[in-house]
Amino acid sequence: MTTLSHDDLVYKHEDFIVINKPNNISVNQEQGSDSASLLMLAQTVFGIEKLYLVHRLDKVTSGLLIFARSSSAAATFSELFASRSIEKYYVALSHSKPKKKQGLIVGDMERSRDGQWKLMPSKSNPAITQFFSTSFSPGIRFFILKPRTGKTHQLRVALKSISSPITGDSLYKGTTSDRTYLHAFAIRFNYRGENIELSCPPKMGEYFVNSRCSELLIEHASPWLLAWPTLPNTQK
Repeated sequence: MTTLSHDDLVYKHEDFIVINKPNNISVNQEQGSDSASLLMLAQTVFGIEKLYLVHRLDKVTSGLLIFARSSSAAATFSELFASRSIEKYYVALSHSKPKKKQGLIVGDMERSRDGQWKLMPSKSNPAITQFFSTSFSPGIRFFILKPRTGKTHQLRVALKSISSPITGDSLYKGTTSDRTYLHAFAIRFNYRGENIELSCPPKMGEYFVNSRCSELLIEHASPWLLAWPTLPNTQK
C-alpha cells in the first residue's frame, strides 16, 4: 500500500511545505473510500495541525506538491497560481513515438467518455503545453513538459494528442506498466520576495529509478533555463 513518510518532505518554510507526493494517493478523500486523503496524511505525518491545499495532482501522478500552513499563505498561493506566476515542470515517459519531438500542444479541452478528456482543434480557452522529448531507450521517449495552463488531465491529454500516451496511463491507452509515468519534477516561484527553486526526482517506477532516467534528470535539473518553444502571441 502506497503511503506518505518523513522522507517525502522536500522543503519546509514557516508558511508552507513542499512534499514529493507518491503516486496512487488521492489529494482529496475519494468518495466511498476509507483511505485517508493526502492532506490528512500530511497533517499526521509531519505533525502540522492544519494544512491548506493550494493546487492538485492527479492520483496517478507523483511529485512536488505545495501545502500552505495558514489561510494567509493559502491566499498568497491562490494569487500566484491565478496569475500563472508559479512555473511547473513535469517529466513523463511514453512507449509510443510522438508526432513531433518538441514544440507546443494547444487546444480547447472537452469532456469525453469514461472520465476522459480530449483535445479539440478550437482555441477559445485553450490548454497550452510546451515540451521537449528525447530518446530514453529503444522504443521509449522521455518528455519534459511545461504546462502554461492548469486544465484537468492536461498533460495526459496533450501527450495522447501527439500519439504518445503516457506509459502506464490506462485511461488514455498508454502501454501497461507498473505505474503511470508522470512526475511533477520541478517548480519555481517568488514567495513574498523570496525566490524558491525546487526539483525532486521520482522515487517509484522501474523506468524512473534506473540510471538512464537519472542521467536525463541531471541534464534537466534547471528546466527553467531551457529554450522553451515560443508561446502563442496571446500568452507571451
